[in-house]
Amino acid sequence: MQAFLKTGRTTGESASAGSGSEGGPTSAKRAKHSVPWVEKYRPRSVDDVVEQAEVVAVLRESLSTTDLPNLLLYGPPGTGKTSTILAAARQLFGDMFKERILELNASDDRGIAVIRNKVKTFAQLTASGTRTDGKPCPPFKIVILDEADAMTHAAQAALRRTMEKETKTTRFCLVCNYVSRIIEPITSRCTKFRFKPLGEDKIIERLRYICGQENVNVDEGVYKDIVNISGGDLRRAITTLQSCHRLKGAQSRIERQDILEMSGVVPDRYLEEFIAVCKSSNYSKLEEYVQSLSYDAYSVGQLFEQLTEYIVYNDGLTEKQKALICDKLGECCFRLHGGGSEYIQIMDLGCAIIQALKDQ
Repeated sequence: MQAFLKTGRTTGESASAGSGSEGGPTSAKRAKHSVPWVEKYRPRSVDDVVEQAEVVAVLRESLSTTDLPNLLLYGPPGTGKTSTILAAARQLFGDMFKERILELNASDDRGIAVIRNKVKTFAQLTASGTRTDGKPCPPFKIVILDEADAMTHAAQAALRRTMEKETKTTRFCLVCNYVSRIIEPITSRCTKFRFKPLGEDKIIERLRYICGQENVNVDEGVYKDIVNISGGDLRRAITTLQSCHRLKGAQSRIERQDILEMSGVVPDRYLEEFIAVCKSSNYSKLEEYVQSLSYDAYSVGQLFEQLTEYIVYNDGLTEKQKALICDKLGECCFRLHGGGSEYIQIMDLGCAIIQALKDQ
């Protein structure tokens, strides 16, 4: 009875379930297959980072001399900023990686109290110049502040002083999407690297490698569709591929239609029909079409994003018409992000397009 109260099962059940308990083969197999591909194929060394040749060259030289400056990595999401600094830290510290790294997501921990307590306390600790295996390593630690552009100005001001005082024992790496939101005293203390969106060839090459490792069967056009959807974001591309693989099953073949459905992309025919309805200058017809469009449950934000590109590259519109429509698109997107009604924003955009097409 006492054993049941502690474990929730009888002694016999405990013995028979040993193979599926934590640490058993069944659990290990399940854990192995449950790892997201984004984490499974994250770069383990600086040389594994996709594209970003300039950043890799500088970091490789810094690693060879074990002299790492304060870093500010900025650029679009999914381009390898966090992966790059983690890979560099693994090469520097080896088995002591977890002890020498303090990683904070500044979008959660972004107040001045975090800088004064967590960061300052960690930065003041001294570090030895040898690993546990006896090999030499740099006598400093690394503080990684992810999403640093979400930090308050007070927290950034406190961080500035900490960076200046603890430079002998700690290196700071700030990762952000918008470098303009980082105060000038911090940017002047860091070596800045801009991460650019990944090229089509590099993303396709990485996706082919993952498909080969995971035995995933895909149509040839799937890779190009994923590249177009991801917009240079490798993390989004890999996640889309894995989601389709899980949905279709291990033995099924991933087709182009599966990618479009999984990513929520609005088919081009909806964009063409929307513009055609606007060209008719019939407001009642526009209202009926917007109602039918809402029944298909496509994301209005995604619709506006694709519509922007469709308008810009449409040869049937004049430059003035494109300017008027895009100006209204930006206004509707702003209202939509502020919590505005999707139906009203689409109707407002449709009415603006009708008016723009009339004013030729």
